[in-house]
Amino acid sequence: MRYGVRLAAGMVAVSALVLSGCASGDSDEGSDEESQPSVCEEADGDGPKIGVAYDVGGRGDQSFNDSAYVGLEKAVKELDATCEEAEAQAGEDDAAREERLRTLVDAGYDTILGIGYIYSVAVYNVAPDYPEVHFGIIDGFNPTKSQEPLENVANINFAANEGSYLVGLAAALTTKSDIVGFIGGTNTPLIQNFEAGFNAGVHEIDPKIEIQSQYLSQDDPVKGFENPAGGETAATGMYENGADVIYHVAGKSGLGLFDAVVQAGEGNWAIGVDSDQYLGVDEEQQPYILTSAIKRVDTGVFEFAESVANDKPLFDYVTYDMASGGVDYSTSNPALPEDVIAQIDEYKQKIIDGEIKVPTEL
Repeated sequence: MRYGVRLAAGMVAVSALVLSGCASGDSDEGSDEESQPSVCEEADGDGPKIGVAYDVGGRGDQSFNDSAYVGLEKAVKELDATCEEAEAQAGEDDAAREERLRTLVDAGYDTILGIGYIYSVAVYNVAPDYPEVHFGIIDGFNPTKSQEPLENVANINFAANEGSYLVGLAAALTTKSDIVGFIGGTNTPLIQNFEAGFNAGVHEIDPKIEIQSQYLSQDDPVKGFENPAGGETAATGMYENGADVIYHVAGKSGLGLFDAVVQAGEGNWAIGVDSDQYLGVDEEQQPYILTSAIKRVDTGVFEFAESVANDKPLFDYVTYDMASGGVDYSTSNPALPEDVIAQIDEYKQKIIDGEIKVPTEL
């Protein structure tokens, strides 16, 4: 792994308009972030100064953004960090995201994390202006034509196809109807990577199992990832069409799947993503969350902050795969049978050992 060099960041006054605790944009669904207490409110250590810019929906999605927050909490506790949170707004463009990043930098934050690929263009536009500040992008990519790495930008990625493969196995080993479903947020290569792994896992068990697939949007992250009503509608249609296990990769929209599976009733299952969603849903929904494909966004956030604190900041591309513990599946629901867990764990070890190469594309 190559590392850059950390320099001290300057301190400038902050404009509070785009930071957490302010208006959350014009989405009808809104965000729960305003009502949630933040570890940043009382963080006053001498460690890294972390600015976190969340993906659409912000905290409260019980998935992607919330996992990033867990990493932030750990950084405050273990690295003595201070922090500030900001959130993407509905319908915004790269210029708005750039402004948010610059606001965090101007407030004195020297470790900036963009949670989601939507920050890639903005970070690569902003980072050259602040060589002393280190930027990490969860699920990031280098959008520049030259593709030359910036020494103060890390693209923190995950082998999500591998975790999705495991929950695909779980779906195939559990279905009674031999019909399962996949709900994606936006129809992009990033989410297709999840679907490719899921499909491969399902068909590893039985190639004859039917997989229904629906994306909530082609390219609108708000409709894709902050749309529980759309997620519920898509899931309800799949259950009505015979699917009895549905996997979502749709952020806060996936909360609609959890509502739909309760309505579908006993014998139907939902599969979560990014976090162990069994632990975060309502008690009424818990029995229906078969498993989750875990993506350790919290680890990516913490280890990036830690690398800056240790004067060895990560940069270029960093990938967390199954072998490194970056992706996995959850076993919190006691309804997931022990024999199914045993079979999945056999395949998991084969992935770790390199015996199985999970596809990344459909």
